[in-house]
Amino acid sequence: MPRFQYRIYVIELSKRVFTESTKFRTANPQFNGVLQCLYVGMTSKTPKERFLQHKTGYRNKKGHKLSSNIVEKYGSYLRPSLYNHIDPLTTRAAALKMEEQLAMTLRRQGYAVWFN
Repeated sequence: MPRFQYRIYVIELSKRVFTESTKFRTANPQFNGVLQCLYVGMTSKTPKERFLQHKTGYRNKKGHKLSSNIVEKYGSYLRPSLYNHIDPLTTRAAALKMEEQLAMTLRRQGYAVWFN
């Protein structure tokens, strides 16, 4: 069985997401506008490949959209300084847990964060 590696990544979003997206604003009531708006995700691809999928509205062979509308519309660029310290993870469950942990840590630091 192939051994997948999952990586956590962070994308900076335009601050317009905070004013234009009610769901983003509702998820980040602590945000004071000083730091950036971010998207935290996990992938079995490289962060760069995944970012490009988000920006192009990637769909799988069955036509299901596998990209985030928020990143497609507001994503600016990857923020490796916020995720390079995290080693690849071997299970999807561990990656999902780490994605949430990083998102919550960044929120506590004052960023506005979206994650799935």
